Formats: sequence, structure tokens, C-alpha cells
Amino acid sequence: MILVVENAAECPSGLYGELLETWGMPHALWRPHAEEAAPPLEAVRGVLVLGGPMGVHDEGEHPFLRTEKDFLRDLLRRDIPCFGICLGGQLLAEVLGAPVYSRRCGEQGCNLIQLTQAGRRDPLFSGLGDPFLTYHWHNDSFAIPAGAQHLAFTEVCAGQAFRWGRAWGVQFHPEVDAAIVADWLRQAQADDAPLLAFRRQEMQLRRVGTRLLRNFLQITGSAPSIP
Repeated sequence: MILVVENAAECPSGLYGELLETWGMPHALWRPHAEEAAPPLEAVRGVLVLGGPMGVHDEGEHPFLRTEKDFLRDLLRRDIPCFGICLGGQLLAEVLGAPVYSRRCGEQGCNLIQLTQAGRRDPLFSGLGDPFLTYHWHNDSFAIPAGAQHLAFTEVCAGQAFRWGRAWGVQFHPEVDAAIVADWLRQAQADDAPLLAFRRQEMQLRRVGTRLLRNFLQITGSAPSIP
């Protein structure tokens, strides 16, 4: 089973939820922000940790973050594959001892990601090409944890992706679809220019997001039945 961790209702699984359903992949949703108890890990083959508008340091306002950090530490001890996206990647970086910076190296919109030499060899990024297109919406950023491999970067934000064991943290959003982007822009009271740009690139963004999820599922050993 693949466990999807949702940190905020406005940051749902989007494309990834759609693909897990389409592929018939057993999966479950854990919403710690809704005070749901953490599920048992015995049947979990891999974990997707989604984004959120809060920061990793906002435990006072969002006490569930303490629970989630303990959960991530348990994942790392058990060597269960984990794919942390945006806030999910920042939480992984913090529990691995790396600093996470508030309001530093922020990015929004469609951007090209460049891979390091380690990234070009990494199974999560197999078949994507270098550079590849993806979508950003973040104000905070992480440093690469000690002992982790630095996998990807942009000119604005060096810390785009890392791997520690079988845990990956990325700063970009491969899971978003047009509905999510439209909702974020509405909440930010922004114009629709970024949404129009997303829609122009949507097929390529979807291809990248799909390949990343397929690669992750192969890492977990859960992907043989995917067409």
C-alpha cells in the first residue's frame, strides 16, 4: 500500500491521486492536519508527503507537525521509501538535521530543473531528461542534509532535490494539476497569468509528474501492474 500524507486541504494529491486510482494502486490517505491518528506502517510500501502553506517551524500554530516529524523519523528508521514534496521535502530535510530557511529562494510558476551528476544517475529521475520542466510554489527552502546526495538545482534555489537512503525530498510540485493551481491563485488573489502558463505546458508537466511517480512506485516494488 502507498500512504499519501496530506498536510492541508488546499494541497491535495492532484495528479498523483488520479494516477494511483487509474493504476489500481492500493493507497490510503492520512490527514494529520485533521488530527487523524497515524496509520500502522506494517502494510505500507512507500509514503508520499505532500505540501502545505505552513512552514516546518510553525509547530505552535500547527502542532500536528510534531507528530508528522516523529512519523518521518520512524519511516527513516524502518527504511520505508519516502517521497517528500515541497513542505514534505522540507520536513524530511529538518528531521535529517538540515536547516530549512523561511522566505528564502522562493519560486512560483513553471521552471526548468537541472540535475547534478548524482541526479542523472538517481532512479527517481530516470527517463526525465536534463533539464526537465516542473512547477514551483514555495517561499521557504531547505539545505541538503549531511550524508545526503544533492540531486537537482535551479539558478534561484540550489536545494531542489536530495536523497538520503530511500528518502527523497524535492522542492517542486510534480503532483499539481490545473485545478490546484487555480485554487492557489484564487487564494492569493492573483491574476490568471500563471494558470494560463501552466495550461500551455500542462501535457509536459503531466508527463514529468507521471514519470516521477512511476519511478517512485518502482523503487517501492509496487509498480509491476502499471500499464
